[in-house]
Amino acid sequence: MTNQVGAPGTNLSRRQFMKATGTAGVFGLAGCAAPTNTNPSKAAAETAAQGSSASASLPKAAKPEVVDVTEQGNQMTLRAVTSSLPVHPGSSMGGPVELPRVWAWQADDRAPSVPGPIIRTTEGEDVEVTLDNTEADMPHTVHFHGVRKTWENDGVPTTTGITVMPGEKHTYEIPANVPGTHLYHCHYQTHRHIDMGMYGVFRVDPEGYEPADQELFMTVKDWDSRLNRQMAGEDVSYSPRDRRPDVFTINGRAAPRTLHPEDGSPVLVSQGDTVRIHFANNGYMNHPIHTHNHRFRVVEKDGSKIPDVAQYEEDILDLAPAERKTVEFEADADPGIYLMHCHKVSHAMNGDSYPGGMVGGIVYESAMDSDVFAQLMEYAGYEP
Repeated sequence: MTNQVGAPGTNLSRRQFMKATGTAGVFGLAGCAAPTNTNPSKAAAETAAQGSSASASLPKAAKPEVVDVTEQGNQMTLRAVTSSLPVHPGSSMGGPVELPRVWAWQADDRAPSVPGPIIRTTEGEDVEVTLDNTEADMPHTVHFHGVRKTWENDGVPTTTGITVMPGEKHTYEIPANVPGTHLYHCHYQTHRHIDMGMYGVFRVDPEGYEPADQELFMTVKDWDSRLNRQMAGEDVSYSPRDRRPDVFTINGRAAPRTLHPEDGSPVLVSQGDTVRIHFANNGYMNHPIHTHNHRFRVVEKDGSKIPDVAQYEEDILDLAPAERKTVEFEADADPGIYLMHCHKVSHAMNGDSYPGGMVGGIVYESAMDSDVFAQLMEYAGYEP
């Protein structure tokens, strides 16, 4: 369990959250120990027993943390850690949903996570990212989108000739010369390694950047659980040419776990907050994200600032694969709990259960002490 509350970047502390809920810990931590069986779909249920013993011994991938690399001399180390992903470990709303095997990125000595850590720096800095593959059993690389770098630092084995083999280390020099929100991912056997969880966000703040009251990161992803189950040893057939996504996540979690303040990524706000969310799509499908009762402006796209005259208010944000968009809005609605979800409604499901999947929420601090929020927390895995 982490003390981080809300979506990555939230300024609300765990103490403030407990105060807002009107308790000093009324919710137990039962939801933090995920069951080992998997049930992302009917097909998964039929073969869950085969993969449960394998996933039980693996670490549970955490949600991503923001790593400000300027605070550690613009240097960091990434490792791939074989883990399981507790997408929604509870029994409610179509659960449990767990991917029994993923490859999580670990930053330095932090917990491995899916998505990987949010690497944050400032325009004009040079970042050294060391891929430590000394304990790995397969090759990996790291490719950064957006910024301009030298050929040998592009992270693509087929065009640079550089593959980081098991037992090796390699340091990439990444200049933060294009401000904005970018991606990074493994580019070795990309069609499998991204789908196994090797992706994350690279954020470059422009010079003189002014953060919002709440500045958050959201990564959406569609999964075909057959790949993860096959890698865990289950007897299932999978082909990337016949990909059929059945698990849909925000920051590695599906609803209702997305609303879990510590393990999920709710947008926790106070009345009057300016909210800025950096969205990224690391899946292979478009996802139109709809915000209830809040209209936003798109202020950045793929590392480019959108001029004020081109901005307008909207409530659907379509994200293509690998696309990044930053939105801003004011938390000025009637204080309550509002959904934020993919409007391909089949993506807002866990198996045959609706709602679930790629569904998050905008939660006002003053609504956290309500019976409705307590019920959501019980669904998400807390015990009242």
